[in-house]
Amino acid sequence: MATAAKRPKVAAGGSPAEDGSADALSGFLDWCETVGLELSPKVYVSKEGTVSDYGLLAREDLQIGEVLFTIPRAVLLSQHTTSIRSLLEKDQASLESQSGWVPLLLALLHEYTASNSHWRPYFSLWPDFSSMDHPMFWPEEERMRLLQGTGILEAVDKDLANIQLEYTSIILPFMESHLDLFDPKLHTPELYQRLVAFVMAYRRWLWRSHFSVPSEVARRPLAVTDPSFQEPLDEEDEDEKEPNPPMMVPMADILNHVANHNANLEYSLECLKMVTTQPIGKGQEIFNTYGQMANWQLMHMYGFAEPYPGNTDDTADIQMVTVRRAALQGASTEAERQLVSEQWDFLCQLEMVGEEGAFVIGWEEVLTEEELSMTLKVLCMAAEEFKEFKEHEGWEEDTEDEESFTLSNETIPRLKASWKKLLHDSALLTLQSYSSDLKAEQDLLNDKVAYGKLSQREQQALQVRYGQKRILHQLLELAS
Repeated sequence: MATAAKRPKVAAGGSPAEDGSADALSGFLDWCETVGLELSPKVYVSKEGTVSDYGLLAREDLQIGEVLFTIPRAVLLSQHTTSIRSLLEKDQASLESQSGWVPLLLALLHEYTASNSHWRPYFSLWPDFSSMDHPMFWPEEERMRLLQGTGILEAVDKDLANIQLEYTSIILPFMESHLDLFDPKLHTPELYQRLVAFVMAYRRWLWRSHFSVPSEVARRPLAVTDPSFQEPLDEEDEDEKEPNPPMMVPMADILNHVANHNANLEYSLECLKMVTTQPIGKGQEIFNTYGQMANWQLMHMYGFAEPYPGNTDDTADIQMVTVRRAALQGASTEAERQLVSEQWDFLCQLEMVGEEGAFVIGWEEVLTEEELSMTLKVLCMAAEEFKEFKEHEGWEEDTEDEESFTLSNETIPRLKASWKKLLHDSALLTLQSYSSDLKAEQDLLNDKVAYGKLSQREQQALQVRYGQKRILHQLLELAS
């Protein structure tokens, strides 16, 4: 699972409580057998030998394509399987929200606190919610101190605002209409917030189904290689249908994450199967993937970051408005500043930029290549060139040189000088948004004694900041 948290609990009357991890695991495995969830004898669940909390390990050598466990669809916990599914379906129109999670969260509120829930043994492996350490639960001062410049602060602020809005405008009115099933004194905003964080941490992430809207949401491609908690649509349906509703997947959510994962969840009409994608040696941990996620996203959603340089999917954001700011700083006359403003407005009309958007820079290439290329091109145009470009509504024949260029580590050094300067200045401005510099953090990472004295939050935040700054400094060198 995603975070190192205490687990196990099942108290009389409804919410999980201390019950002993061995008994909880044994009860969960017995329940799996009862409901037809088949676990391969070649693997086992344990807290020993894992990177965090419970995990799945190989009892013997595994080859590519081996099925580790099979989950019947009836075992999944969703708005369609909960004991209050008919009520949720009846009130479906009133439960629509930006996140799309309200029906699942209502199902969880009910099932989690119902002593006779079908999923009670599954809940016994859930963490003690008070131990969850997502940044949304940190004191605001600590978030500001450790996460300034990373993009996490803005995402958390949106989360908290949207959680409060959904609870007061949708969840609470629904519960007050069904007091035979819900008790606002038990199903509090605090419990709702913890469940939101839990669902964020124990399901795969699909960009457009999250509470907050990440800064690059409109620009970054879907970054999910194996969305195991929100079933992917068929390719022909992707543009026509809404995303499938999220669901909780017992056993699958036990697996921890690394970018270089060795198992994937596969879907069929009858069941879900976890299948190996790499050979796995006896005693090794089996990892699923939460998607191609940067460390700031892992920290925001799951409460952890991969230590440098382990996360090959790490990225750094350059806010789109930062590029505009860099262009304005480079303008020496009022006429040039006016030209930049007109160019920016035109880019907005083309839907290439936005006030809350960001360009996403990876280790090897720019992920938002089309948007950044067009932005650099337009903001670096002379007045006459821009006038002609605008008259053609942004359409023009690409030259052979321009067509051959992509924004990668190989090609950025060969960009036009004006493009490179704008890119360089934008990266510098972004680095100034952090509260510390790269060298200080590199020294801290290299000093094992000093690093070991940091709190877990400080260590995780340091990994996020350091990875981002390394990417930005690499960009500085490429654009010099």
